[in-house]
Amino acid sequence: MAVTRKKKESILGDLEARLENAKSIVFADYRGTTVKKIDELRRNMRKENVFAKVAKVTLLKKALQKQGIDIGAVDFKVPVAVAVSKEDETAPARILNAFAKDNKNIGILLGIVDGKVITAGEVMALATLPTKQELRGKLVGTIAAPISSFANVLAGNLRKLVYALNAIAEVKR
Repeated sequence: MAVTRKKKESILGDLEARLENAKSIVFADYRGTTVKKIDELRRNMRKENVFAKVAKVTLLKKALQKQGIDIGAVDFKVPVAVAVSKEDETAPARILNAFAKDNKNIGILLGIVDGKVITAGEVMALATLPTKQELRGKLVGTIAAPISSFANVLAGNLRKLVYALNAIAEVKR
């Protein structure tokens, strides 16, 4: 069944809205994947506020062009799944990469981060980065390390005093 022009305009408008202010976009080849698996992928993405859609390449190119993204590299010969995140740069890559490990039919084609096109290899490298929460936790731990070390050093003298007093008390018993 052919898609009407009105429906295509609606899809294009939705894509443009989703791509606007996107921090990262990842394109994947999904051919050979069952609908059940695609639904599972969408559920995984929804958990991290990542939008996923199977889009026609011509509509996708128009939406990307409207966002000012160079579409020269976006020359796909296959239908693609698009994962878009407006919050986290690594989330679409991380989720698609994890899903592709279990489902060999999923293949990452390329990505766009902050308006710049990146290769599939760069998307894979992006997928290995920790999440923002993990990075924040590591940063707080790194900042707190000198303070906690200093507190342990200061407590060491008090600890030695307590050990000495205990030893004196044992001798006097």
